[in-house]
Amino acid sequence: MNNAISIMEKRDFLKWFLKGRHIKRREYAWILNYLLSDNHLLEHVHFVEKAEYCPKAIILSAEDLGDIPFSFHKHQYVTMDAERSFHDIRLHPDEELYVQLNFEEAEFQRHYVSVLEENPYLPGHGQEKLLLEVAADIVLNRLLTEFRQKSLLEKIDNALETKNKEEFYAYSQELLKLKHNGDY
Repeated sequence: MNNAISIMEKRDFLKWFLKGRHIKRREYAWILNYLLSDNHLLEHVHFVEKAEYCPKAIILSAEDLGDIPFSFHKHQYVTMDAERSFHDIRLHPDEELYVQLNFEEAEFQRHYVSVLEENPYLPGHGQEKLLLEVAADIVLNRLLTEFRQKSLLEKIDNALETKNKEEFYAYSQELLKLKHNGDY
């Protein structure tokens, strides 16, 4: 995943978030403070939506939303135990950690969006990129074919002007092949 969001931006967001009393239980704040305290660890933290699809994730929700306030996901394992989560994060600092924060406050949303990254594990992720690559290939092939056609027509015109039959026939055959192969 690209590191489009700098460590400083993540740190500033977490400081703002922790200062704003957004977390109801101190165990969850301890985990976020631990992330905040380690640059190496923070480098591997990514704020995403739908973190449950990620191999290792924390989902933290405001209690007033009615959601589970905290869950830690690692592959197929899910726990609400903050202490176990903390130990896993501490023992595996090189693993990417995806964090989803669920709150309704408008002020929170504005700040959260500034550090939000695209979730690479969402079902269907990459299909849009693949479609764009295919479309780009089609356009590029079409442009290359048009360039070859234009180049061949110029060479044919030049062969006619110089009355060079061999070049005229060679370039004409090449143009016919281009048309026959469907590249034209």
